[in-house]
Amino acid sequence: MKFLRNLLAAILGCLIAFGILFFMFFIFAALLSGGDDTVKVKPNSVLELSFTAPIRDYEGKDDNAPFAGLFEEGMGLDEILHAIRVAADDKKIEGISINTSFLLSGFAQTQEMRKALEDFKATGKFIYGYSDFYTQKDYYLASVADEIYLNPQGAMDFKGLASEVLYLKDIQEKTGVKMEVIRHGKYKSAVEPYLSDTMSDENRSQIKELLVSIWTSALEDIAASRNMDIARLNTIADTLGARMPKYALQSGMVDGTLYFDEYENIIRERLQLDEEAKINYVDFEDYIRVAKNKNLKSGSDKIAVIYAQGEIFYGEGNKDFIGQGVINRALEKARNNDNIKAIVLRVNSPGGSALVSDIIWREVELTKAIKPVIVSFGNVAASGGYYIAAGADKIFAEPTTITGSIGVFGTIPNVSELAENIGINAEQVGTNKNSVDYSLFEPMTDTFRNQIQEGIEHTYDTFLARVAEGRNMSVDAVDEIAQGRVWSGVDAQRLGLVDELGSLDDAIAAAAEMVELETYGIRKYPKYKSDFERLMDDLGGAKAKFGEAFIKDELGADTYKTLKHLKQMTEQKGIQAKLPYTLNIK
Repeated sequence: MKFLRNLLAAILGCLIAFGILFFMFFIFAALLSGGDDTVKVKPNSVLELSFTAPIRDYEGKDDNAPFAGLFEEGMGLDEILHAIRVAADDKKIEGISINTSFLLSGFAQTQEMRKALEDFKATGKFIYGYSDFYTQKDYYLASVADEIYLNPQGAMDFKGLASEVLYLKDIQEKTGVKMEVIRHGKYKSAVEPYLSDTMSDENRSQIKELLVSIWTSALEDIAASRNMDIARLNTIADTLGARMPKYALQSGMVDGTLYFDEYENIIRERLQLDEEAKINYVDFEDYIRVAKNKNLKSGSDKIAVIYAQGEIFYGEGNKDFIGQGVINRALEKARNNDNIKAIVLRVNSPGGSALVSDIIWREVELTKAIKPVIVSFGNVAASGGYYIAAGADKIFAEPTTITGSIGVFGTIPNVSELAENIGINAEQVGTNKNSVDYSLFEPMTDTFRNQIQEGIEHTYDTFLARVAEGRNMSVDAVDEIAQGRVWSGVDAQRLGLVDELGSLDDAIAAAAEMVELETYGIRKYPKYKSDFERLMDDLGGAKAKFGEAFIKDELGADTYKTLKHLKQMTEQKGIQAKLPYTLNIK
């Protein structure tokens, strides 16, 4: 009895302690979120761009949700672009200081930010750039500035683009753990690392052409801003002619090597301030909150912008991956809303489940029959990402968008060799001839392989047909440029896979023109639950999320990304229409 009393007392004490901690957490969170968050923008201010968080196309946050922004990490490209455009018209903002290192965005996203900054500069306001260390993507963004400065003890990485692919055939043979592969398309190299120890000529060719196209597009922008020619920029890259501050200055990549206090004196001079005067900096994340209250487009008629971002998996979907749930519901809401006259689908996806891609494609077709659907591609629109867009009325891509990869594959893990080596024997019993179709512990049978191959061929043929119909091409013409090959936005336009090169804003303008709207507002879909709301829905899931953050901090971003990619591979179900590889351009 005494033991039970002590046990109950201990349990009750834990519950009370947990309740007190939980109550204190709510009080603390309320204090953080309930304070005066009004941002004061003073005259003669400088907007400070310093991106440290990952940049998605869209965060989909509800600012009125409880403790909105308390747990979220990341920024939405839509918010960034809007804030820059608001700042261009803000009389209190005199200029922008770009001070960022290790930019966490894709090339197409960086290109869109760069275009918005060019428009800002066209108003007559200044843009200066400063960094202790410029990565290639950092420099690409900063090159739009009137003047660029580098720390005298800093460095610059400017050497051209590269990508690395790991090949796993040998380790599979040594461990007895391998992936059974079924594919269609000579360029479908997502599965190539499981089949070979070396890169195929086809894969090397497509990666090289893709990198050259993206690099050339970036150089064209840099050359125009810095008044340099592309040949000279390539020479600087080939000779590492900007690796040290003095070389970066000699080569014309920067306008000076200064410490930050000296850089600030240049800003003071531009603002006509005394040497000791304080510069009125406005933090960019704070300014986003100001900009949200200022609509640049308004009207009772609306253009809907639906964001589809991340890999494609079967299910509901959220801001990290595309599921048929949230996307199809958004398309249905938009087409049934009489105030919405046209729809822009923003796609940023390497693909994934072929089944889900086709389900979303069908919803786009249903929507297109009622209202125009224009597509805007972000960093990547490959395989399933291209599939869901193929039937749109018009497709826009950035020059640096990774596009196409029209092909399918299937990978199934097999440990039969390992099982045999360590003494595991699996026996199966079934009622019919094919009731036991596949076992992880047995070699794949020809019957099962043929069955999967049949599904792969059917999916590929369907994919070709969808693209041929949507792009008004013959199936043979699509097949010629398909085979799982990826293209840059520039090449995709040349081949007819996209209609125009342009940004999301260009796609929105085209949608408005199609329905003859001069004034209109923008309505964004979908709205996602905040991390706090997800915490309340599933406390266990939120604990996992916090655990994820801990693992990321301990392992580092690159290792964590590799582990996350391996986890996603194990979650793939069914036939995949997916980008041929994880393309980490650096």
